[in-house]
Amino acid sequence: MPNDFQLQQNSSTTNGNRENKAGVNVVFSFIPCFIFLYINCVMLYTLRSKPVFRETSRYLLLYNLLLAETLQMILAQMMFLLAAGLVFMTRLVCLLVVIPTIITTVTSPFSLAVMSLERYVAVCFPLRYACIVTVPTTYGAIAVVWAISYANMLIRVIMLTALDSRPFGQLMGIICAKSTLFQLKIFSEFESGFVCAEFVSVGLIIILSYVGVMVAAKAASTDRLSANKASKTVLLHMIQLSLSLSSSLVSTILTGLHGKVDVITFRHLRFSLFVCLIILPRCLSCLIYGLRDQIIRPIFIRHLRLGINCEIFKFYTQYINQ
Repeated sequence: MPNDFQLQQNSSTTNGNRENKAGVNVVFSFIPCFIFLYINCVMLYTLRSKPVFRETSRYLLLYNLLLAETLQMILAQMMFLLAAGLVFMTRLVCLLVVIPTIITTVTSPFSLAVMSLERYVAVCFPLRYACIVTVPTTYGAIAVVWAISYANMLIRVIMLTALDSRPFGQLMGIICAKSTLFQLKIFSEFESGFVCAEFVSVGLIIILSYVGVMVAAKAASTDRLSANKASKTVLLHMIQLSLSLSSSLVSTILTGLHGKVDVITFRHLRFSLFVCLIILPRCLSCLIYGLRDQIIRPIFIRHLRLGINCEIFKFYTQYINQ
């Protein structure tokens, strides 16, 4: 009996340690997410604060990219909290949660492609830029990007409805995720095919834009300073695309590791991949444009400082009143 009691006590202690570690991971995942979410929201507010930002194609495309990445960050944090808390839900509720994740994930790479084309036209066709890149054409390009994302989502939902016989009201015995909702082999094949086509096409557009800008930078008739800056921006788009590809592989990596490593190691890997490949890349656009763009930078920094100072003042006022 004492041995049984000791085993039960050790088991409860081990479970308590696991819960504490899981809670620590949740806290440490929420802190960078909150910081980067605040930065992204300040940038979104900045891009709507001046008429020049609302009427310039470059900034409209940036706003669209930031909006998609901010939504991705919110949805990713929500999915991580649900997984860490072992919250189970019906297949219908899980589908409603996964749908916006699928849409925003597809939107980002194609937005990078459109932004690279905009830089290419600005450097290689400066005299025709005002005719080619207008506000209506920019909104049209944004609409096409979101239409592709919605089409991808609708195809998945139709396939799920037609091929998966399980009722949507059925309670899932595992955590909600894209990989656990779309379990049939045909979904993984569709995912692989679409991701390959997406990143090959977007990668080619960015590479060709970079080559075109570099060729224009060597021409005597082109503003070399502007061309060099544009080439660096397009190169950063390629880095963003690589990070986006890495984040799309997180679920595949975790699915492959599930059952092959112990629970503690799996949780640590899930936490590390979540922070490094999903949360951190979502704030890269702010750092690229918020600090490099001479027009955005002073306004962005002023709004960022103003928000921080207001929060400090509120905290100080509450502390004094207590």
